[in-house]
Amino acid sequence: MPPYIQFLLLLLSSSIFTITSSPPPKNLTLIGSAHFTNTSIILTEQIPTCTSRSYSPNGRILHSYPIRFFNSSLSFSTRFTFKVTPPPPPCIPGDGIAFLIASDPNSLPHSNGYIGLPDSPISDPFLAIEFDTTFNPALGDINDNHLALDVNSIISVASIDLTSKGIYLKSGKRITVWIEYRDPEKIIRVWVGYLDPKPQHPLLSLPIDISKIFNDFMYVGFSASNGRGSSVHSIEKIQFHTFESLTPNMQMETTTSRSCLICYPEDPSFQDSEIAVWNDHHKDNRVLELAFGLLFVTSALIVVASLVTVYCVCLNKRRMLRQRCADRPQMYRFQETEVPKKLKLADIRSATKGFDPNRIIGQGASSVVYEAHLPSCGNVAVKRFSKGNQTGLLGNQFATELATMVGCLRHKNLVQLQGWCCEGNELVLVYEYMPNGSLDKILHKRTNNRSLTFEKRLNILLGVSSALVYLHEECERQIIHRDVKTCNIMLDADFNAKLGDFGLAEVYEHSARKRDATLPAGTMGYLAPEYVFSGIPTVKTDVYSFGVVVLEVATGQRPVNEDGVVVTDWMWDLWEKKILIAGADPKLMGRYDKVDMERMLMAGLICVHPNHQLRPTMKEAGRMLRGGMVPELPMRKPVVMIQSVMPERSSEMVVRLGADESDTPWSTPRTHFSKAN
Repeated sequence: MPPYIQFLLLLLSSSIFTITSSPPPKNLTLIGSAHFTNTSIILTEQIPTCTSRSYSPNGRILHSYPIRFFNSSLSFSTRFTFKVTPPPPPCIPGDGIAFLIASDPNSLPHSNGYIGLPDSPISDPFLAIEFDTTFNPALGDINDNHLALDVNSIISVASIDLTSKGIYLKSGKRITVWIEYRDPEKIIRVWVGYLDPKPQHPLLSLPIDISKIFNDFMYVGFSASNGRGSSVHSIEKIQFHTFESLTPNMQMETTTSRSCLICYPEDPSFQDSEIAVWNDHHKDNRVLELAFGLLFVTSALIVVASLVTVYCVCLNKRRMLRQRCADRPQMYRFQETEVPKKLKLADIRSATKGFDPNRIIGQGASSVVYEAHLPSCGNVAVKRFSKGNQTGLLGNQFATELATMVGCLRHKNLVQLQGWCCEGNELVLVYEYMPNGSLDKILHKRTNNRSLTFEKRLNILLGVSSALVYLHEECERQIIHRDVKTCNIMLDADFNAKLGDFGLAEVYEHSARKRDATLPAGTMGYLAPEYVFSGIPTVKTDVYSFGVVVLEVATGQRPVNEDGVVVTDWMWDLWEKKILIAGADPKLMGRYDKVDMERMLMAGLICVHPNHQLRPTMKEAGRMLRGGMVPELPMRKPVVMIQSVMPERSSEMVVRLGADESDTPWSTPRTHFSKAN
């Protein structure tokens, strides 16, 4: 885009924010009685009459999307201005207002008072900084004018009397609050004042480790309620920032909106002085608004004309591009904005030295992986699909993997796609390079590998579980991987796990009613029994595969060893004999805590439970590995009846899975399984 157009767009955006009155942001969700006005967000309003004995609705505003708190070491800060306008006598004031971080907004009450916070403990974690304007001794309140910190309960863990600090919440004045949490220090601090600058000393400073409280994703916002009272709780300014890798001396002042996740109004200056002088300069601002309005109209006309010109040029180029690609199959027509990079085959050939066999670092049934260095991407892994019919199985795997990785997959425990190439009969995907290769190779080295300690194995499993939670629950579209196994788990230089190979993945629209049955695909030993016989993949089939990986990592045994012993059956036998710990990998030489090892093995067994309904979700499996409670296992491997829906002779077969599984007719279509590496 030419520089003058960029300048005009910048001028246009600044004019919009100057002449409008705090337009409602699209990334904020209003709940209950909350609504926008021209200058503020009203959470609750005064009720028409004080004689009503019913509770008024709570008011709540939340960021529309959850914020990831544990992608790395994360600190945060927020600054906001609010006002509590009490009712005239004889009406009583409302409950107050709270800054809120909650895991599940649906678990919060809607019409029960208590500042909109749960009046009894709930399973979904939350943290609240409350500014309480009622005195309720049953809840441990110190008075009707205090600041308090709540963790998973409305019973506060710390309270500060604001009256002694010269702060009166029900004065009707604007009150500014600064909240900072520094992850390196594990301390949360709160400052409260009427005007800038921020007070020198915080009113509340409390050690707390939010990593032990929060889930990976949490919602941020505000809550207020009147209960049986009647007050106007309003918010006039909000800024919320997050910081990664915070240094000890780094300032957290929220003075710009460059990294602002919640910013209302969308004004980067966020100066309280503008509030103070608003009434005095209201007429002057009107004149400025008219001037900027004229500038806005002129700029808009210029920008529209420029954009029309640019659009026509782009449309012509796109038409030419489509004409050049008209002879390619439809599955490979990707828009440039939908993929990371479209690379030239000549560059890939040069980087791999003509696909030199000496550069091969991995090989599967449908592709070969080469180590290479591309100037635009650095060190990469080049996945070259085998030559063949591009509209057949290999072409479908290439298209599926490319479309899936492009869709929404951005997670620290997923191998990131760097680029792709489709020229002639070559199908190539380029991924980030993993120095330690696959988990399969390092786990099953013939030598006594001491580098893969128990702690590293546990960290690898936690990384894979986090990736699967992301695919199953946090993507815009649910994704079933269908091929979770150790050779698809890559390790970076620090032995952090990254899940890859989405050639068999299935993207599932949440609005769809059910999945269609297909021929099962995957690797023998990792497949859930109900998937083999029904052909319908679900999140629980991924859980089963993950359970096999857990047992494989803990025992050092392959899913099916050279003697035909299945690791899941072997572990069920050890469990029945009450010697589960005997399955631990001898390469560890006993360097592990027996309780932790037994928990890992039990978590693997519950994930491979023959009854898919009794398997945990991936989030629950991750909690078990982190030290959470493992559900009680049956004394012996359960027996489950499965009705096959496969075509022809197997369609009426009822299969009995469990203790007598060795006598079960097995009709797996082996031609649709990739080779076990």
